[in-house]
Amino acid sequence: MSDFADLRGQMVRRQIEARGILDALILDAFREVPREEFVDEEHRRWAYDDNPLPIEAGQTISQPYIVALMIEAAAIAPGGKVLEVGAGSGYAAAVISRIAERVVAIERHGELAHIARERMARLGYDNVRIIQGDGTRGCADEAPFDAILAAASGSHVPKPLVDQLAPGGRLVMPVGDPGFVQELVKVTKRPEGTTRQENLGGVRFVPLIGEEGWRDS
Repeated sequence: MSDFADLRGQMVRRQIEARGILDALILDAFREVPREEFVDEEHRRWAYDDNPLPIEAGQTISQPYIVALMIEAAAIAPGGKVLEVGAGSGYAAAVISRIAERVVAIERHGELAHIARERMARLGYDNVRIIQGDGTRGCADEAPFDAILAAASGSHVPKPLVDQLAPGGRLVMPVGDPGFVQELVKVTKRPEGTTRQENLGGVRFVPLIGEEGWRDS
């Protein structure tokens, strides 16, 4: 465990802080959450490498820096309610939960949702709710959200997600074709309901599958 703790500290310093993310709340959240618990036994030794890793159901756990970048862009803060689309292993939701008051994470794969739910209970992240479903439709019964993050690339920003943002809320997600470099975008909802969109740079994510996303091949 001490080896993983050392590797976690190095990850925060070299992969996140060194790239310009200096918010103490974000750095502390990454120091607290054990990424090795969110990958299978075969990949634990690489848990703190600077890259994505495979997880169950043929999916991936995102590169730590990209998770940090999205959290920073979404301006997640104490007291906030956050929706994550594409919960995967649950790692990003766990990190977000160390900052926000409540996290709702949607995962379309039943196997992943079940595993993530068990992890949250075992590790004590009791302010995270894992839901199986179509994340492109959001979670209307929990809306509005102060921030929404999508860990998959859509053909467009889904309207249901924008509708479920609170006034002043921020949505961060990649947009673009699967298999190509996509654009990470930030959408801010103004108090009167209009939106402003910013491009944050190129990224690579798996496709966002669902009613407001790509079709499942």
